[in-house]
Amino acid sequence: MDDLDRILSQEQEIIPSSGFAASVMDAVQTAASTPSPIPFPWKRALPGLSAAIVALAVLIVNIAFFLTRGGPQGPVRPFLPWGGMWLAWIAGAGPMALALVLSFVSVKLAMKYAAK
Repeated sequence: MDDLDRILSQEQEIIPSSGFAASVMDAVQTAASTPSPIPFPWKRALPGLSAAIVALAVLIVNIAFFLTRGGPQGPVRPFLPWGGMWLAWIAGAGPMALALVLSFVSVKLAMKYAAK
C-alpha cells in the first residue's frame, strides 16, 4: 500500500500525445457533418402490413375450416353451367388478372410518390 499511496500522492501532469487532439477534433467534425439516417416510412408501410395480417388470418381460418370439416363434403363438379369461362376464372385467370392489376396500381403509386 505504501507504493500506491506514493504514486497517488504525486501530482503529474498528463499530456496527450502529439496529434491526438487534432485527430479527435477531426473525428468530431466528421461525425457532426454526416446527415442523420432516414427514418423508416411506417405510415406508408402500415396498409401493406395490415393487408398481410388480414390475409394471414383468412388463411388460418380457411385451414382450420378445412381441417375440421375434412375437405369437400360432396362431389366436385369439373364443369359449371357457364362453360369454360367460369372454369378458367377459377383455374387461375382471375387471380392472375387481379395480381396484374394490383401490380400495375402499386407501381404507378410508387412512381407518383417517388416524383414528389
